[in-house]
Amino acid sequence: MTTLFISDLHLDPSRPEIIAIFRRFIADEAVNADALYILGDLFEAWIGDDADDETGKQFVDAMRPLREARKPCFYMHGNRDFLLGERFARESGMTLLPDLSVINLYGTPTLLMHGDSLCTDDAAYQAFRKQVRSAEWQRQFLSQGIEKRQAFATQARNESQRHTRDSSKAAIMDVNQQAVEAAMKSAKVRRLIHGHTHRPATHSFDLNNAPATRTVLGDWYEQESVMRIP
Repeated sequence: MTTLFISDLHLDPSRPEIIAIFRRFIADEAVNADALYILGDLFEAWIGDDADDETGKQFVDAMRPLREARKPCFYMHGNRDFLLGERFARESGMTLLPDLSVINLYGTPTLLMHGDSLCTDDAAYQAFRKQVRSAEWQRQFLSQGIEKRQAFATQARNESQRHTRDSSKAAIMDVNQQAVEAAMKSAKVRRLIHGHTHRPATHSFDLNNAPATRTVLGDWYEQESVMRIP
């Protein structure tokens, strides 16, 4: 029995080798697992299910062995692909999960998150996140033409890259421990798994006088990064 967790693949036409690695991962390993969880930022950018995205088509094709094996795959929105909708999820064979989902992982209640909402010290990003996650903003954005949406996504990606390169902001772009503990207390769990920060590690700490862990998933910029439980 094995459950697989991945995040931050950032699939993009400029990195076809990662799409190839993902295709092999699905065919060789995921088809034999109990379930696969994708915790956000599957794509470098997603501007709507109607965009006829070529990388999205390749992803749907890569997921074919998982669909044929009838293995469950669960997907959670990230900060790059929060506009991925029910239509594309169905085509891919994925079930959408809300950010902050608790699952029973072989007897251990486990909180799953993308992780960006935990970076509460980055006030500018949290304000942007609140804006683009609103139903009204998304409705207006998706009503625009493909070219205009693509231009916005390109601008947002460039600004994000500049933000990430600023070493003075490295600390505020990591999670806030108080936010971590608050989320885990609210969910009544002692295990948290998330992505987003691209800082893979397992952190141990005390929560309500009991041991707790936070596991950060790695990105797929150069190679696959998979968490396997148990």
